[in-house]
Amino acid sequence: MGISLLPDNPAAWACRSWEELMAIPREEREKLQLEAAKIQFHRLRDRIPALKKLADRQGVGTIDKIEDLLPVSFDHRVLKNYPIQIIENRDFAKLTGWLDKLTAHDLSKVDLTGLRTIEEWLGRLEAYGMLVTYSSGTTGKLSFVPRSRDEFGPWKFHFFNVNYAASGVDAWTTKLPTFFPGYRGGYQTMLKMMSLFNVEMAGGEEHYHTLYDTHIPADLMALSGRMQAAEDKGDVAALGLDPALLEQRQQMLAQGRAKDSDLDAWFASLIQEYKGQRVKIGGTFADMFRVARAGLERGVKCEFAPGSIISGGGGMKGYKDAPDDWEEQIMQFFGVDFMGNQYGFSECIGNAPLCRAGFFHLPPYSVPLLMGAEGEALPREGAQKGRLVLVDLIPQSYWGGFTSGDEVTVHYDGKCDCGWDSPRVAKSIRRFGENEGGEDKITCAGSQQAYNEFMEFVAGEA
Repeated sequence: MGISLLPDNPAAWACRSWEELMAIPREEREKLQLEAAKIQFHRLRDRIPALKKLADRQGVGTIDKIEDLLPVSFDHRVLKNYPIQIIENRDFAKLTGWLDKLTAHDLSKVDLTGLRTIEEWLGRLEAYGMLVTYSSGTTGKLSFVPRSRDEFGPWKFHFFNVNYAASGVDAWTTKLPTFFPGYRGGYQTMLKMMSLFNVEMAGGEEHYHTLYDTHIPADLMALSGRMQAAEDKGDVAALGLDPALLEQRQQMLAQGRAKDSDLDAWFASLIQEYKGQRVKIGGTFADMFRVARAGLERGVKCEFAPGSIISGGGGMKGYKDAPDDWEEQIMQFFGVDFMGNQYGFSECIGNAPLCRAGFFHLPPYSVPLLMGAEGEALPREGAQKGRLVLVDLIPQSYWGGFTSGDEVTVHYDGKCDCGWDSPRVAKSIRRFGENEGGEDKITCAGSQQAYNEFMEFVAGEA
């Protein structure tokens, strides 16, 4: 007998087991998703200024079919569509006014007195009840995701659920010492998720081991390009930055130069300390391969207990000319027979775990659509390749529909060989900017002029 889910509360779906979610028949799942999307759009359309502006411009008043979500899904770059001068001048009133257009909450009530840094601004928002995180792309400009405490519960349940699906280990009942070759915390989305959830999954702070015990200040990430340009000109003082921030930058640059040797020494210590124990190793695959390659070259392999797991992501970003067998080398060095992997992006809660058959499976609260070259919705049948548009049904604080920069192939029909029944994304994921040899250009569904006006509205002064 299948599970019964209510369309007016998709956040509660995340509390069901992964097996239950993956057993929902397609017809039932798609009917439920459409009903939920109708309700969600109706609830948020006029409460989120940016969504109202886009929906008005595109002439979308209701959602009658899933494809109607396409013209009201935000370009993923809208979350960094603020004038860079706001960041450079640390004008927190304008930055808050910009973010206010993207959330259903009233941020005009946030106390902004005395703020000097972006890090302090994010902390002030968190004290207010928001859980705003950031990600940065190749431009270095930060994207801010306007999440709040409204999303905390389902976000946590999904995180535990998807990690179980990717690894086979239920972190609600099984706590494994965890190694993460990065920083201890910060407001960057992945780091925030680690501190919110991964520490608990490890069994507490003392069982969560990071390469560096420091946090990454958001200001360093936001101003990195400008700071580098000023350093090249010998004119850093003109930026008027807090000396402590400049000192942190120097420390992080030094850490970056020493990272390979730091990784080697850190892992060598943990390998000895946890020999014969079950552990969880997380992080980017590029970092894991660096460690594995160095170990294998010395004839060293880990001797962790059977049932240890690797949970990674990020492909081989940051590593040039990786060998074709990099995955096999990682598994050989760490002594595991499968590497957990997930696909998603910071804007959406419902990321997809990799199954044993080699596909990323989307949960029912993440609705995939594919956009063709002319901005049209591609058929939701068979295997289709196009730009991924993902509509996250969980958020109550912000609109969860985003047009990504990823070209993917989605398989819609039939159960996967792994037994899971859901739309699944093939591993052959590519960035459009890479394909086209330059900037990612989105041909938006509906009127291009309407979309341009929407982007100008979000970027404009509050």
